[in-house]
Amino acid sequence: MIAKRGQPHGTGLGIFRYVVERTIAWLHDFRRLRIRWERRDDIHEALLGLAVCLITNRHVQRLC
Repeated sequence: MIAKRGQPHGTGLGIFRYVVERTIAWLHDFRRLRIRWERRDDIHEALLGLAVCLITNRHVQRLC
């Protein structure tokens, strides 16, 4: 059972657990990262970097 945000859940992860789960969910929105089709590590890492840039760009645009 996943604890609600800000509530202790006994695993020692603290309140940062929500941030990690949210970030992984955002990365899974990109179809090519959800299931790894690329055999080469450098291509997968490049797609991961691109996804992080797009996620960051979306948040910066919301702040402006």
